[in-house]
Amino acid sequence: MRRLSGVLLAGAILLMPALSTSAHAQQAAPQKFTMDGELALWSVSIRPDKTADYEQVLAKVKEALQKQGTPEATQQLAGWKVVKALKPMPDGNIVYTHVITPVPNADYSILQVLYATFTDPMEQKTLYDLYVGAFAGNLGLSTGTVAIDMSK
Repeated sequence: MRRLSGVLLAGAILLMPALSTSAHAQQAAPQKFTMDGELALWSVSIRPDKTADYEQVLAKVKEALQKQGTPEATQQLAGWKVVKALKPMPDGNIVYTHVITPVPNADYSILQVLYATFTDPMEQKTLYDLYVGAFAGNLGLSTGTVAIDMSK
């Protein structure tokens, strides 16, 4: 019985590194932030003293999509506007609303769009710090179809 226990223990010890190595080797791909529908409104809250940082990050998103040059990136650029609220919320934060005509299966994750183009780790860290430092929270995402187009 002792011999069997010893063999089982030795087998388990030998298998553990193999199992843990395969678990580490299979890193999950970053989750895409996609939107459905004809129109999306995505509102975020930005710290009032960090609006310039947030707008700098958005300018880099625009640059990243321009550099990608894919048809999908070009469509994203054509259908993405960002509105800054004129007045702060009661907590002092500023609302930025992204008005987006969604591109099917396109990634709207700010950091993933940036990281796909700007691959230097130091630049990625700088962009991450600017984004996280400015970001106060997600306020909401509304996607759907246009019920009535008043311009027509």
